[in-house]
Order: sequence, then C-alpha cells, then structure tokens
Amino acid sequence: MSTQPRTARGTRTRSRLVAAAEEVFASAGYHDASIVKITERAGIGLGTFYLYFAGKQEIFDEVVDDLNARVRRAMTEAARAAPSRLEAERAGFRSFFRFTAEHPALYRIIRQAEFVSPAAQRRHYERIVRSYVQGLTAAQAAGEIRPIDPEVAAWALMGMGELFGMRYILWAAEDAAHAGGDADGVALPTDIPDHVLDTLMDFIRRGLAPADRQEAGTPREGTSHD
Repeated sequence: MSTQPRTARGTRTRSRLVAAAEEVFASAGYHDASIVKITERAGIGLGTFYLYFAGKQEIFDEVVDDLNARVRRAMTEAARAAPSRLEAERAGFRSFFRFTAEHPALYRIIRQAEFVSPAAQRRHYERIVRSYVQGLTAAQAAGEIRPIDPEVAAWALMGMGELFGMRYILWAAEDAAHAGGDADGVALPTDIPDHVLDTLMDFIRRGLAPADRQEAGTPREGTSHD
C-alpha cells in the first residue's frame, strides 16, 4: 500500500513521481517501464521512490486512480453549470473529449491495466459509472429523463464516450501526425468535431428524454455550452 506524505514537500515529491510514472507508462508501456526511468523523469533519487511506493505495480495503480479522479472531476465541473440533464451530458462529453486530447495517456494506461492490473481497470470504470448513476437517478426524479435503468444507461453512455474519443481524438491525432502534424500546418485535434458531438447527442436525447420532449420543445444541444 502506498504511503501518504506527511509534509507539503512530501506531497509535491509524490505528485512528481506519479506524473513522471504517467509519462513513462504511456510512452514505454508497463513492461518496458522501470522505477529508474520514473525517478529519472521526475528528477528524484531512486531511494526516495520507496518512501512512497513499494514498487512498479503500486505506482501504476496510483496512476490509474489519479487519471480517474482527474477525468471525473473535469466532467463533473463541466456539467455542473448546465441547466438540464441533456445539456449536462453534452458538457460532460465535451469535457471528456478535451481531457482525452490533452491526456492521451488515459487511454494507453487504462488499456494496459486490462493485463497489468485488472482490478485497477475495473475500479476506474465502476467509479465513472457510480457518478453517472447518481446524476441519472436525480434527473429521473426531476422528470428530465425517461424511466430507464440508470446503471444500464450509464454503461451505455460511458461506452459511447470511450469509443468516440478513440475514433475522433486519438485516431484523428495519429492520422494528423502521419500527415505531418503541426510541422506541415496540419493541426492536431484538441476537441471532437461539432457535427460528431451533435450526432452523438441526438442519439442520447432520443434514448433518455421523455417522449414528449424528444422532438417538440427540446432545443438542439449543439447550440449551447460550446
């Protein structure tokens, strides 16, 4: 079990190790990563590493949990100001895609976790779903979405977000990089295209909104919170 620091300096040191580990695991992969590479990237002595973590597996799990906390916080903060659940969905998805563009390590490390630490991967997805279920349940109570199993809906929504992020952020970035990237004037994606998000939100609206709000009286989500 990792050790929590008792001082502000220790907290900063531990955070530097986690940030460095995220970069190393994302670039080298778990099996080629090493504690030496992590401490060198962090600019911290090898012996200091063991004051906070027992080994590579433990800091990998910490990186998964840290990425999870950051992406959930980004989505929650983006959705909080939305006046309705459907607009909160749009804001949350937009935030997730932007986080993915800024932190592609999220996908790479969660994919590695399937083989390196299945428990950490499962914890990652279940924490996202748990937050989702709370929001959907509250929206049902307010009459904003149709009666539907909130857990099933949460898994479906999370799955859509993950695949859309892979296709329109990660793969688009790879395609742009192969075409020359910024060096040749080809901009790397920092967000999902509006028409793609509009189409995604059309699916979500038809799946979640009460029948009397699906067509009439529902503003097009693409016109707000962009």
